[in-house]
Amino acid sequence: MRIIYRFSTEQMKQVHQLCQQAWWYKGNALEDTIACVENSQICIGMLDDDEHLIGFARIITDFIYNAFIFDVIVSQVHRGKGLGQQLIALVKSHQQLQKVKYFELYCLPDMTTFYTNLGFSTDVNGVQLMRYSKANKP
Repeated sequence: MRIIYRFSTEQMKQVHQLCQQAWWYKGNALEDTIACVENSQICIGMLDDDEHLIGFARIITDFIYNAFIFDVIVSQVHRGKGLGQQLIALVKSHQQLQKVKYFELYCLPDMTTFYTNLGFSTDVNGVQLMRYSKANKP
């Protein structure tokens, strides 16, 4: 397995294909995926021995207080092998993120145990996620 932080054109296509496996990403255009990766401060990819992308995560951060982890995904055929744990470990140990005080993410209830086992907590001092959607303008 090889870890990458920069993505070739072919690897960007693989990021797009991998993310299509996730419910939150289905239907997004390739050009949107490319823009998303290029505009995130840190992206981490895992390649198998055949140079196929099998894991991905991206981070948006201020490099001091907060790092928000997005799009943690492992290909369906490689799940259950500890790759998700390795991705999160790579995020937490990334050289540019050493000063970050809080790593945050949101996940579905069925993933809470996975992230709790990696040190994440649902105790966020009463903070509640809020969202504004352009599709639902008041």
